[in-house]
Amino acid sequence: MENIFPSFSPIEWIISIIVGCLIGVAKTAIATLGIFNLTLLVQVFPAKETVGMMLPMLIIGDLFAVIYYRRSVVWKHLFSLIPWVFAGLLIGFFVLWKVNSEQLTLLLGLLIFVLLVLQICKDFIHSKVNDHLFDSTWFTYFIGILAGFATMIGNVSGVIMSIYLIAKDLPKTEFIGTGAWFYLVVNIIKVPFYIGLGMITVHSFQINLWITPFIFIGAYIGIKIVKYISQHIFQRIILILGMIGAIKLILQNLFPF
Repeated sequence: MENIFPSFSPIEWIISIIVGCLIGVAKTAIATLGIFNLTLLVQVFPAKETVGMMLPMLIIGDLFAVIYYRRSVVWKHLFSLIPWVFAGLLIGFFVLWKVNSEQLTLLLGLLIFVLLVLQICKDFIHSKVNDHLFDSTWFTYFIGILAGFATMIGNVSGVIMSIYLIAKDLPKTEFIGTGAWFYLVVNIIKVPFYIGLGMITVHSFQINLWITPFIFIGAYIGIKIVKYISQHIFQRIILILGMIGAIKLILQNLFPF
């Protein structure tokens, strides 16, 4: 795989630093920022390099979140989900093995678009569908497989896990803490797969080290604002920006110019 990282332009560094900060915020406050982060980063880097570059950054943010929210986790909701997440990870690995960066860009655009629609419909789904549906075993199976696939393909399982955890009616701190442990475990599992696919390299990891301080800054900001932020308004802005990015990814592959 072509080594693009040593030749970062100023705009690429700026976007990388912004994404680093936002990853920290996502891990300690608003998980759905993950879609926007991927959408932003893939505008300046090839898709496969982007996904691989993000993973160590996400793990750093996961560690921070797990340490801070270590007492706020509901293990039973994770244990029932993990086996099905593994199935989704394997499906995602096979797809990554077969597609090139251009094909992955289109796939990411479509996946992000679908996830954003799910996010928009999340409140409606939760209020209109019988609660027994969310307690059913097939719901857990489906969410687990979809979350595993989405996180392997593009590190974008935040929306799916949000739907799952909201369905379990968790308070805010348990919501964040349970999600933090999920992301940490799954992201660590993905590391050897990404290395084997050439998506994590020595050069990309060096970039991660440079970005690490900004992840910590973002995580600290997330902890401070999570008590006060109007998540409804903020997420609507993120959804709009993410939708624009997803449509751009789709159109640039269908109608290259």
